[in-house]
Amino acid sequence: MKSFTGAQIKKKSVLGIGNALIDVLITITDDAVLQKFGLPKGSMTLVDAILSAEIKKETKNSKRSIQTGGSAANTVHGIAKLGGQCGYIGKISADEFGDFYLEDFRNNKINTHFFYSETGTGHATGLISPDSERTFGTYLGAAMELTADEMTHEIFRDYGILHIEGYLVQNHALIEAAMRIAKENGLLVSIDMASFNIVEANIDFLHRIIREYVDIVFANEEEATSLTGKSPEEALLEIAEMCSIAVVKLGAHGSLIKSGDRVIRIDAISAKSIDTTGAGDIYAAGFLYALTENLDLEIAGKIGSLLAGNVVEIIGAKIQDETWSKLLPQVELLKKS
Repeated sequence: MKSFTGAQIKKKSVLGIGNALIDVLITITDDAVLQKFGLPKGSMTLVDAILSAEIKKETKNSKRSIQTGGSAANTVHGIAKLGGQCGYIGKISADEFGDFYLEDFRNNKINTHFFYSETGTGHATGLISPDSERTFGTYLGAAMELTADEMTHEIFRDYGILHIEGYLVQNHALIEAAMRIAKENGLLVSIDMASFNIVEANIDFLHRIIREYVDIVFANEEEATSLTGKSPEEALLEIAEMCSIAVVKLGAHGSLIKSGDRVIRIDAISAKSIDTTGAGDIYAAGFLYALTENLDLEIAGKIGSLLAGNVVEIIGAKIQDETWSKLLPQVELLKKS
């Protein structure tokens, strides 16, 4: 069991790596479309370009919006909005979606380490059910062509934490190369489990890399149970035996944090949930930002909870600027508490 101290972070900046995707968010009136296309509710399922187009055609009359996405990308966006230093590694194409992606990152002052492919920029079709649960049919496109060979020491040297989305686990060589190079350059490694079905399909690999490389694990209830076969509370204890900080997110019931012998329960803030897209991503943003500021783990959890409670009240994973203007003073108060 490894406990965490803020002194372990060598530099304040966070580097994210993940599938660079455009989110196409569609509000559905019932779950029939999920059943029609074999999409397990609440999961992320990889689809090809043809099925992705069929899903969009089936929902053509539904309300939709488009924004930059990808789990780790959402997290670094949140860190940037908090005033933190961050960067992002991903692969896109020189197409309309790719140009939109690059411009959004530059506008938010996020350092970009983009690689390019002739394959089109990937996109995730997020289907939002009436109960606010989101289900993704994801066409990875260019994102899936990011390779282990493209990971170089130069990319990692200016950062203190590497944050990896579990969705990258479809490429074992890539995720392990990124973790290994990060550790060789003194970075802490953080991973978000991403989706219960992804965890189930890669459980042996995830157990190994967490024990060998990972310092911080984020998982929701279903992911924690998939990883350990135990209830969320028991899963927290098992995950904490593998790494320095274990975080299990319990949705409306808050979150649990364990480091060493210390267990912290964080309450969720009162919120009217419309769409859970990005809630875990933005929680991680608040948490990791707090760590780079050398704040206590309880404060880190509270900042994460504050942000997550605000993102579920809107469609999509991006908190609006007017809401950020209200949140930032609250974050500053938490930092001083």
